[in-house]
Amino acid sequence: MIRHLPLLLLVVATPLAATAPRSFQDTTALDRAVSAFAGHGVGDEGGARTPIDSRLKLAACPMVSMAWRSEAHDAVVVTCTGPEWRMYVPIKLPATAPKGAAPLVLTQSDVAVARPVYVIKRGDPVTISAGSPGFSITRDGIAAGDAVAGGRFLVKIDAAKAPIQAIAIDSGRATLPGWTE
Repeated sequence: MIRHLPLLLLVVATPLAATAPRSFQDTTALDRAVSAFAGHGVGDEGGARTPIDSRLKLAACPMVSMAWRSEAHDAVVVTCTGPEWRMYVPIKLPATAPKGAAPLVLTQSDVAVARPVYVIKRGDPVTISAGSPGFSITRDGIAAGDAVAGGRFLVKIDAAKAPIQAIAIDSGRATLPGWTE
């Protein structure tokens, strides 16, 4: 009897929850429920963009509830109250033109390759300014990258310190994120 005591203790010490299989929510059933709620199938206009990822491990829910995320009907909110979880399923919206708009027809010559217009280029001297009424601070530096107007880029202020992030305003002028000119 004493020989089997360690084995008996091991069996008793093992929690039952560790040996019982855990059940997860069936994502295929959720796909069917979202399709029924939206009135359109997965991949169709008005239906879910894609099926719910089957690798998703949600706790099994006895009853899910569904609602539109917004008046635009751009996503379905699937909710479970016990156990508590929530997920958003994006909806494939129809591509519609504004009312009265003529269809857009482009020929090969109409299509031009859009290239960004950089107002600051790497190596350019840059003056960074930030301020508000009654307060202003400026600092000079060298651009560590290219930037379009309104784009973020790095500026090297001091050789001993890391570059700082700035937002391009115009040629040679920038401001700090969070500040307006």
